[in-house]
Amino acid sequence: MNEFDKKVLGERLKYLRNEKGLGQNLLAKELKLSNASISYWETGKQEPSAEALFKLAKYFNVSADYLLGLTDD
Repeated sequence: MNEFDKKVLGERLKYLRNEKGLGQNLLAKELKLSNASISYWETGKQEPSAEALFKLAKYFNVSADYLLGLTDD
């Protein structure tokens, strides 16, 4: 089994956020998360909780597997 790569999550989150034209502050506000959390996830300094991952997947209408790099769609 491959190891979890935080860079993949960060890159995909940043891509999805930019596609919607959102800054980190606005995304954090919309999901009731901290701006620091979004920043840390995008830079790979921290990993989101299961609840935060759920919120991100629902918000961007993608699977958690996509965000985690397990699938490409």
